[in-house]
Amino acid sequence: MTIDQASFEPVYRQLARILREQIQAGQLPPGAALPSEASLSQNFGVGRDAVRDALASLRSEGLVITTRGIGTFVREQATDLTVVRVGAGTRVAARVATADERLALGLPEGTAVLATSEAGRPDELLPADRTIIEVDDD
Repeated sequence: MTIDQASFEPVYRQLARILREQIQAGQLPPGAALPSEASLSQNFGVGRDAVRDALASLRSEGLVITTRGIGTFVREQATDLTVVRVGAGTRVAARVATADERLALGLPEGTAVLATSEAGRPDELLPADRTIIEVDDD
């Protein structure tokens, strides 16, 4: 796959799409290292800013994890799902976790959290990629 410099689609989105397709097809399996920014830039003929933006997009989707000084890796998909039952009046909001919340929950960058709020109970923060919310009809 190549980048179409004449396309109206920004090059970083094209690169993110190419890498996403490689991840989804298993060409880049969970735990695999992505090529370095310099290598991606050279191989696809795009600037480093486009590579950084593409990787940021994949991180925000929860597909990759970047560790400064080490590299970017395909993220392992969560297999240990937890079912959380909540009452009919419970409010659940999805949002991006703060750095402190990611640290406390052991979440990689780009993972969303679910914040549940129910009258008379303290708010609960749950990792969105490993939680299924079921609403009790009672």
